[in-house]
Amino acid sequence: MLIQNIKQIISCDDNDTIYNNCFIYVENGIIKDINSMDKINPLYTKSELIDASNCIIYPGLINTHHHLYQTMSRNLPQTQNMELFEWLDFLFEKWKNINEEVVYYSALVGLGELLKTGCTTCMDQNDSIPRENSRLCVDKEFLAAEKLGIRLCLGRGSLDLGPEDGNNVSPKLLQTVDEIISDSEDAIKKHHDGSFNSMKNVILAPCAPFCSSIECYKRTAELARKYYVRLNTHLAETLDEEKWCKEKYNKRPLELMKECDFIGKDVFFNHGIHFNDEEIKLLGETKTGISHCPTSNMKLSSGIMKMKEMRNNKVIIGLGVDGSASNDGSNLLDEMRNCYLLHRLNESHDAPSGYEILKMATRGSSKLIGREELGCLKIGNPCDLFMIKCKGVEMVGCDHDFKNYLCTVGHKGNVFMTIVKIKYYIN
Repeated sequence: MLIQNIKQIISCDDNDTIYNNCFIYVENGIIKDINSMDKINPLYTKSELIDASNCIIYPGLINTHHHLYQTMSRNLPQTQNMELFEWLDFLFEKWKNINEEVVYYSALVGLGELLKTGCTTCMDQNDSIPRENSRLCVDKEFLAAEKLGIRLCLGRGSLDLGPEDGNNVSPKLLQTVDEIISDSEDAIKKHHDGSFNSMKNVILAPCAPFCSSIECYKRTAELARKYYVRLNTHLAETLDEEKWCKEKYNKRPLELMKECDFIGKDVFFNHGIHFNDEEIKLLGETKTGISHCPTSNMKLSSGIMKMKEMRNNKVIIGLGVDGSASNDGSNLLDEMRNCYLLHRLNESHDAPSGYEILKMATRGSSKLIGREELGCLKIGNPCDLFMIKCKGVEMVGCDHDFKNYLCTVGHKGNVFMTIVKIKYYIN
């Protein structure tokens, strides 16, 4: 494949290279050459040709947190003025009816929206898996991703704490820890591919401290390290969660995770809003990552992640859209702009630039999921990218700074084209 006549490439490589009037040559889904058009090898033109005239190319975005099963329960009027715990109480009554068909079609819709808006890899925390046919639900989600051609990191979620523990999780969604470990091991053996350029990974992802037990966390961590897969959970999302952990365990959420050995370079937490300074320092020292989901955090009034402190302590940060029902969309471009505006408001001069947020959604996200060959356009990396077309009134005056454009102006609507390896989608 030869992508030629490209106006500009924002590579997000280690040198922050920008290429102008250039091409990308691809063999078997791997980038073999990037250079200016006047240095093109004539042999390349015998390949499949894609004309990218007047297009800006970016690395494919990597979404590090989603709940695709929520797609069919978004925009419900009853939930629009709720915070997390009451929101969950209401929606668990809906989600108890999830089956493999809902999982499959929800994934098609959510992953399709992500592809149309420049996302090439999605980490989905499927934590409301029905006890009946739980393994089939995992199979169906990978089938949906394969049908669309997007990379999927499936977070095999788990719930083992129910109403007697102070939440309203339906028994239909609860499993014993033995069942969780057995199903998680089955998912790893059946679907996980840890090789370079793979299309599917499994991540083990207990839901949250108020839905998953200490035993579940400890045994899940042991299993993940046996098979060298990543760990993920919700943590420090709300003050209600912090209060719950203190009342039940007399510990703060991160202290609880440390006790469970659920911390370290193979672990990332979703949200991470309510950490104190000492905890943020520990995250940086242990290389434990954070999936930042600003839109969901704003909608549910959960709070604002301490971006300045996280960056000062070199905490690895990626971006996620969170579940469709707490965001009502599956669009990482929107997430990037909301992230930029929220932290400009909250931190002014100390806020990250638009380009720094782009790198969170690419390089930072790739580190969280353990796929550092993604999120960067350079020779030897997979050809995961998206293009925007520089035309239309909404693009007038925007060509001064395409590094920051996606956050400062924000791209409206779908992208022009998304490519994952060698499969491409034109909107």
